[in-house]
Amino acid sequence: MTKSLILVVLIFQTIAFAEGPSYPNDWWKPFPKEEAPSWEILPQEATYGVDVILSKRTELGIFSNFAPTPFELDGEKYASVEGFWQMMKYPDPDDPNDPRRRSDLVWKYTREEVAELSGFEAKHAGDATKENYEKLGIKWISYRANRMEYKGKDQEVHYRLIFRATQAKIDQNPKAKELLKKTIGLILRPDHEQSSDATPAYRYYEILMKIRSVKPI
Repeated sequence: MTKSLILVVLIFQTIAFAEGPSYPNDWWKPFPKEEAPSWEILPQEATYGVDVILSKRTELGIFSNFAPTPFELDGEKYASVEGFWQMMKYPDPDDPNDPRRRSDLVWKYTREEVAELSGFEAKHAGDATKENYEKLGIKWISYRANRMEYKGKDQEVHYRLIFRATQAKIDQNPKAKELLKKTIGLILRPDHEQSSDATPAYRYYEILMKIRSVKPI
């Protein structure tokens, strides 16, 4: 390679490094604030090349727990991470001593049915368990007969489980996997305000950044 050609290559490499990676402008496309619900963080509230909102108004909405992104975990299939999360609020067939199996309680869905849900339908399925939980006086959910106070002493156990589910979602959905790779260099931010009692498992954007950084994608 001649000295002049080497110089040209070095110049182009310097320019590319200075400009940084290029991202789709649509990720930051403005949306009228007055037309959005009060809880929503809109795409334009992030800075191009620095951070990005995982908005359901863009293709990045695939990273929401609500998104229909089928995956398999421990031999069972789920339609979404939200469906996986909410089904743990229902009677556990692996736990013969589960008080949620009490005969006088009526559940809107079975655990298997919730596993097949996504979006707000999955969220509402979880909300529908509140009355029964109040009757039982319990605050735990369960996975394979392992009970967890996911907002209490078992936050870390629950976090590791949701991390595994999210990782399975990324690994088993090529579109999500490729899109996550394209966000390298950006800070990922949620499209809604986090509640004051949010545990680490709720911070799906941080889980995604960790998956992106510690696991080859």
